[in-house]
This record gives sequence, C-alpha cells and structure tokens, in this order.
Amino acid sequence: MKVKGPKRLRNLSLNSLAPNILTLLALCAGLTSMRFALQERWEPAVAAILVAAVLDGLDGRLARLLKGASKFGAELDSLSDFVCFGVAPAFLLYQWTLISLGGIGWTLVLAYSVCCALRLARFNTALEDPDQPAWASNFFAGVAAPAGAGLSMFFMVQHFQGWGEIFRSPYVNGAWLSVVAFLMVSKIPTFSFKRLHVRRDYILPTLVAVGVGAAVTISYPWLALTGLAVIYLATFPWAIRSHMLLTRQWRLQHADTAATDAPSSVESDAPADQPADEDDEHTFH
Repeated sequence: MKVKGPKRLRNLSLNSLAPNILTLLALCAGLTSMRFALQERWEPAVAAILVAAVLDGLDGRLARLLKGASKFGAELDSLSDFVCFGVAPAFLLYQWTLISLGGIGWTLVLAYSVCCALRLARFNTALEDPDQPAWASNFFAGVAAPAGAGLSMFFMVQHFQGWGEIFRSPYVNGAWLSVVAFLMVSKIPTFSFKRLHVRRDYILPTLVAVGVGAAVTISYPWLALTGLAVIYLATFPWAIRSHMLLTRQWRLQHADTAATDAPSSVESDAPADQPADEDDEHTFH
C-alpha cells in the first residue's frame, strides 16, 4: 500500500504568488541600496530603500485582498524587512558618514541592526498572542521597521536639500541612529495605520489630498519626506494618550467582567450547624 506524503506546492495561481513577488522585489531594492552606497550614489540609495518600504506596505495588503496569505510569505516578509530596514539604512549611513568614527561608528550600526532584529522578532511573537484586545492592532509597540529606516536617514535627507554640512556630522547621525534604534525596540505605542478608515463624506477630499501630495513628492521629494517624518513624529503624543485611555478602559471592563463571573458564595460539604471554614481555622491556628 502506497502511503501519500504531505501535499507539495503545485500549480499555485498568480494571485498566490503576487505578494511574495512584491516581497522579493522589496528585498532586491534594499540590496541595491547597498550597492549604490558602495558607489557613493547617495540619493539613489535612499530612493531604493523608500521603494522597498512602498513594496513592503503593498505585499501584506495584497495578500489579504487576494486571500493569498501564508506562513511562508510571512517568514519571507520578515527576512526581507530585516535586510531592507535593519541592514541597508545602517550600512548606508556608515558609508556616508559614520565610517569616520571607526569602530564606534560600526558599533552604532550593529546596535541599530540588532534592535531592528529584536523588534521584528517581538512583532512576530505578538501576532500569536490570543489575549490581546481588538483595538491592539491599531498600535505598534515601538516604531515599525520601515518607519525606523526612514527616520534613521532623516538628517541625510536634510543634507540633500543643502541645509548645511552639520547634517552630515557623524556625531549627529550617530546619536540620531541610537535614538531611532531605541524607539524601535521600545514599547512606546505608535499608530499602525493598518485599519485607517475614510468616511464616505471624506473620500473625495482624501483623493484630492493624495493627488496634491503625489505632485509635491515628485517636485520636491526630499522636502516631502521631511514633512512626512515630522508629521509621523508629531503623532507620538497622540498615540501614547490614545493607548493609555484604551488600556484603562479595557482593564476596567476586564475587572468588571471578572467580578461578575466570580461565584457569590462558597459551597461546602460541612454540616449546616458548623462553619464552612472551621477546618481551615484548625489548620492555620
């Protein structure tokens, strides 16, 4: 009798492969960024990381839309994120300015990459937690890896705009890279924007704003990226406050539910004329 083995991947549809194709393209963009850095082509190097971030934002949504999500795709996406947002930005900054610090500069690069790896590992573990409240998916614990990559290059982008050589200082960029690494590995709540909904009344204004934003980005790319980074940082206090309020409400509801489900009396097999805790009194006294 022939025993059938596990089913292999056969005849996968293009819909199932499309999200993984985007993930691989993002990985290629991140690796290409490091090639541009070795060639000292700084602006294309930053642009390649931004392309990787856009592709990373599309692959997961496309997988959910096409119902092509899989464990393989999730693992591939996590590995791609580490290369594109944990290795490529740090390597780019090292080649651009941190190399002048010698071993200290390389230590900062390693610290950033390690923090990004820990952040991704914690994120993957948190996905399997069944005890999280429904609103928890609206927040990240710490800065997401793509956002961290963008923030790490903040002063580099300022230098592209010709705002002074101070923005290329290895000390400034090294200190800022350390701050971003801390933000990624911290538990500071930040908005995920995954479930951001637009009311029907605001659909047209939103489309107009997207069109204007695209025009500004094409005409003034580095200025637009600076504005996005500043707006993102400005949402931190709002996210922290919202998370604290929701956490407080959830804990109160959880406490009320636990109090309601608790038994109102303690059953005992003791005789009616004998206290239920009499044996306990003899035991402890």
